[in-house]
Amino acid sequence: MALEFTTSYLEDALAVFRQYKKLAERAMEQVTDEQLSLAANEESNSIAVIVKHMAGNMRSRWTDFLTTDGEKVNRNRDSEFIDPPATRAELMRVWDEGWACLFGALEPLCDEDLTRKVLIRGEAHSVMQAMNRQLAHYPYHVGQIVLLAKQFADEKWTALTVPRNKSAEFNRKVQAGEASQR
Repeated sequence: MALEFTTSYLEDALAVFRQYKKLAERAMEQVTDEQLSLAANEESNSIAVIVKHMAGNMRSRWTDFLTTDGEKVNRNRDSEFIDPPATRAELMRVWDEGWACLFGALEPLCDEDLTRKVLIRGEAHSVMQAMNRQLAHYPYHVGQIVLLAKQFADEKWTALTVPRNKSAEFNRKVQAGEASQR
């Protein structure tokens, strides 16, 4: 991500959310439709299951988040870990709907809203704390998606950040203005 100087926590947090969304999407683009549903074993999650869980979390946390508890009574978290969408198109629809909840809730806010109180599982959080909670949660799962995708793509993998053994070359290009810092 090219860093854009800001003193707005909200603006910066939204940029980080967008960065991790795109990172996961670029990883998922590198795997086959079948690989989206592969899991190492019964205790492991597939990319599709992780996406379904993240989307369920986003719908719960960000729908009416200023006025209702972030853990919605109609959320069935356990169901997020079974029967993921069967097709890439459906999976991406679920993914995009989850992110739409997040961006729809956060984009209208201003920095003064960050001190407002919201609830997650009955526990009080400032809006900033609730955002931080998800800024830790979503990248955790995006890392899982990237790791799985990298393993599945194997030698076909295209680096999402600085390629292995290319740091010096990348830094030289950045300093020369020939490369962006993704």
